[in-house]
Amino acid sequence: MSSEAAQLAVRTLQKARNAARSALVWGYEQRLGRDVQAHGRLPRHLGLILDGNRRFARASGLQREVGHSFGADKAHEVLQWCLELGIPAATIWVLSTDNTSRDPNELAHILSLLEREARNLATDPRIHANRVRVRAIGQHEGFPPQVLAALQDLEAKTADYDGMRLNIAVGYGGREEIVDAVKIHLHRQAQAGLSLDEVARTLQPSDISAHLYAADVPDPDFIIRTSGEIRLSGFMLWQSVYSEYYFCDVYWPGFRRVDFLRALREFQGRERRFGR
Repeated sequence: MSSEAAQLAVRTLQKARNAARSALVWGYEQRLGRDVQAHGRLPRHLGLILDGNRRFARASGLQREVGHSFGADKAHEVLQWCLELGIPAATIWVLSTDNTSRDPNELAHILSLLEREARNLATDPRIHANRVRVRAIGQHEGFPPQVLAALQDLEAKTADYDGMRLNIAVGYGGREEIVDAVKIHLHRQAQAGLSLDEVARTLQPSDISAHLYAADVPDPDFIIRTSGEIRLSGFMLWQSVYSEYYFCDVYWPGFRRVDFLRALREFQGRERRFGR
């Protein structure tokens, strides 16, 4: 056999193996989907820490900005998966307060993606057909005006919807959220004429909960983090006291539906005790 024929035979064998592997994964994904839907118990509020865009790009030999772009596209896919399953609420963490200290060019690219995706969501037929209410949570004071305008337009166009709740955590930090909630509570109590001693004596956890960024959404019962990092990094610190966690090794742009379903099946197999 000539070298050309041998190479062709190897390529043909590789294609056949890849096709067989894809068929196996597809079959497994279909079975997982049926199992998850048959079980019935799904998160009321799903938290997603979208981690690994830069490492995905580096591992793929791409520029870091391309990794962020792929990550934005993946978020659209995951939104579709949540809608198909009927998950009532989701919070996706796309930019932390710590991330805002990154290289200015990288941060500018992330914010331009945020603006683009906010405008896309504002006209996305899925958002309006499913009456998805979208809200950006976090500290946005330093964002460019065009980014703020896009986020405000998206929120305004979905403000009256009563379907799925989608929170986009951007410029977000869990400690900052708690501090902001305390500030609001103290300010309102001062307006009511209470002294600091009176506020301190009557302060309850519910007073803080009432002023969190998404206080009208149930606490997340399931949080997924991609990229293999096993930590929360400040994601919804107050609300996650009884959350179940799932840490996935795959980088966010490579997160597949089969990974998503596998995480949900893991959640369905856990017994939630709430400290009891």
